[in-house]
Amino acid sequence: MIRFLIVAVALGVSCVAASANALHFNPTQPALVRNMQTFGATTMPVGYYEYCRRYANLCDRDPDGASVQLTKPRWREIVSVNAEVNAAVAPLTDMEIYGVEERWEYPTAAGDCEDYALLKRKRLNEMGYPLGALLMTVARDSKGGGHAVLTVVTDLGDFILDNIEQKVLLWRDTEIYYLKRQSQRDLNRWVSLVNEDDLMASSGRSQAPSTAAASVNR
Repeated sequence: MIRFLIVAVALGVSCVAASANALHFNPTQPALVRNMQTFGATTMPVGYYEYCRRYANLCDRDPDGASVQLTKPRWREIVSVNAEVNAAVAPLTDMEIYGVEERWEYPTAAGDCEDYALLKRKRLNEMGYPLGALLMTVARDSKGGGHAVLTVVTDLGDFILDNIEQKVLLWRDTEIYYLKRQSQRDLNRWVSLVNEDDLMASSGRSQAPSTAAASVNR
């Protein structure tokens, strides 16, 4: 606990008090956890499936670990990669770039949200971070639009690398509704970040996001 408090202060992140940001978007996530809870297998995004058809060798890899120890040097690396990719890639939709609704691809000059996340994952993995700790994550932004980010799983929490929010934030300090992400044990298996049963029971069927929304195929 002492180590956590010291490192959290050193990194300048808020990992103690639960914020009102992501928590009101994600009511089925426990409020005080630093790492998001998962709720079983769910569908693979179509964009990821097609990505794996093009890059079978990249999808056929072992996770090599499920978390990283968040030291100050690693924090600086994560922040640097996030900033460098965000600065180097211009935001354009897949329709504008490729003429199709959805395509997961490594960007060169321009890209969509999932393209930023793919490139950040690639760079961090090349720096020695295990793929099981670098999880492609599908979500909805604060306006309800489809979104994708990279989740870096650490011993101090799940940190989000986003192309819209320039700061690297703990998941619960974001304004994102998290839907699903890659499994830490099997990169080609996806797990839900929404407990549909609890959501229905607490909010009522008419108020809760539908199962179809929770399995959005970005």
